[in-house]
Amino acid sequence: MEGTNRTVSAAPAENSHESGPLYKIWRFVREIVIIVVIALVLSFAIKTFFFRAYYIPSGSMENTLEINDRIFANLMVPGPFELNRGDVVVFRDDLGWLPPLEQSPTAFENVLSFVGILPAADEQYLVKRIIGMPGDTVSYSQSDGKLKINGEEIDEPYVYQGNKPSDMEFSVTVPQGKIWVMGDHRAASADSRFHTDIQGGFVDLNSVQGRASIISWPASRWGTVDSHDEVFSNVPEPAAN
Repeated sequence: MEGTNRTVSAAPAENSHESGPLYKIWRFVREIVIIVVIALVLSFAIKTFFFRAYYIPSGSMENTLEINDRIFANLMVPGPFELNRGDVVVFRDDLGWLPPLEQSPTAFENVLSFVGILPAADEQYLVKRIIGMPGDTVSYSQSDGKLKINGEEIDEPYVYQGNKPSDMEFSVTVPQGKIWVMGDHRAASADSRFHTDIQGGFVDLNSVQGRASIISWPASRWGTVDSHDEVFSNVPEPAAN
């Protein structure tokens, strides 16, 4: 009986250079590099268009924000979303309310700023609450001890316990394109009241970087930053000029 020749082909052996330890190390390193690059790109996009981290160095916003808090600010405000009275905002110190930086940022701080973990290291920022929007008249009189917006008295539950609404009398009308800001710890906040010699104490809306939205650190402080809309719900719109 004549036999049938059959050719049996073996599966090709894996290339030695693709199975060796050096190739496995290279593949692992390559994957890590890809992940890091993607993370950096995402972080850059988020801090450019959506959220950015900021550090609270002083007690001017206590007890809403405390010293050493880390917060995230929503960069879409102002922008796709609008600002309102009561919003806690982060704004650049374009008017020189703060003393100059004592030292230049390090290269490491610049890297952290670039990826969004820190704000721009060569710029200074302040965090305050909006009390007056464009057109509003904001006033305080020692005689009645009440802060008024467009003639309406407001009660502010966020003001630091034991503080008065203000330690000085004032009456201002906010120009278009600007806001009047005050810290929640009124006795420890050098805000619009203390800088009337510089542009009347008003902050340019263009200087606002975003609205403080989330306390991200420490973990015991996790939560949102309240705008207290109820405080301003009865405030009338400013009279047309």
